[in-house]
Amino acid sequence: MDIVHYSVLKEEVFSYLKPADEDRLMIDCTLGEGGHSELFLSRCPGLNLVGLDADGNIMAVARKRLEPFAGRVRFYNQWFNTFFKQYPLGDERPDLILFDLGISVFHYEKSGRGFSFLRDEPLDMRLDSELEISAADIVNEYPEAEIADLIYEFGEERYSRRFARAIVEQRKSGRIETTGQLSEIISKASPPDYRHGRIHPATRSFQALRIAVNGELARLDSVLANALRILKPGGRMGVITFHSLEDRRVKHFFRSMNKACICPPEQPICNCEGRRIVEIITKKPVIPTEEEIKLNAPSRSSKLRVVKKISDEEF
Repeated sequence: MDIVHYSVLKEEVFSYLKPADEDRLMIDCTLGEGGHSELFLSRCPGLNLVGLDADGNIMAVARKRLEPFAGRVRFYNQWFNTFFKQYPLGDERPDLILFDLGISVFHYEKSGRGFSFLRDEPLDMRLDSELEISAADIVNEYPEAEIADLIYEFGEERYSRRFARAIVEQRKSGRIETTGQLSEIISKASPPDYRHGRIHPATRSFQALRIAVNGELARLDSVLANALRILKPGGRMGVITFHSLEDRRVKHFFRSMNKACICPPEQPICNCEGRRIVEIITKKPVIPTEEEIKLNAPSRSSKLRVVKKISDEEF
């Protein structure tokens, strides 16, 4: 079994989410190659786990890795927002929920779907091959303004309009089909100092396309409340993010669930009869140690936030 992904903040995640006693249920909402799940299952003999992933190929790797825990693991090959909306477990509610929103190294190195500009692959970027729109569809068919807005919003790329203009100009000569083609277009359109800067000039644009293709932010927005509703009172939910767009959403959601009053700020008298739903366990996001960053450079941007559910009130 060829495992290529390094699960970030493993010890920190276990420290904050480890079950207090036996006979608990954990949902790993982004199973990947099963790194976090393996850690919890190996250290907690009474733990049962549900693993979710939209990508059947990477789930096959996790299935193999977690074979020693057969009987304690159930697999669902679907998006986490769909799972919590439909919730197929009935009255069975989890004590622990984990989201690791990073893209697995497996996808960059093994999927062949164009997640990285370091390899010349088909420009796809779909985590689930059944999604209708690929990255190639966006760069070849979307209007210039829409491409620019997308790169700016999801990639926070200051040269988004310049890059969109270059993409639209190039596609007049034929479809842009590979990561190598797109990376070269962006590099050539970059100012010299940006082209030779700290990160590759295509980094933010590739991130933006991946987010758009997979609807990552929309899925995150829709799943947080549903997952928290399903979580048992006393249970904990942890979310690992890798860029500010994700982290900002998680932080604001957790803060809103930590408020006793949910009335609008302009309303002079509270009448919502609201109650705090969660206690924020990580007052500041947990970040990786210098040692972890040395072992796994991509972990440097990871942040872990954890809450404990204290009320089953509807929200």
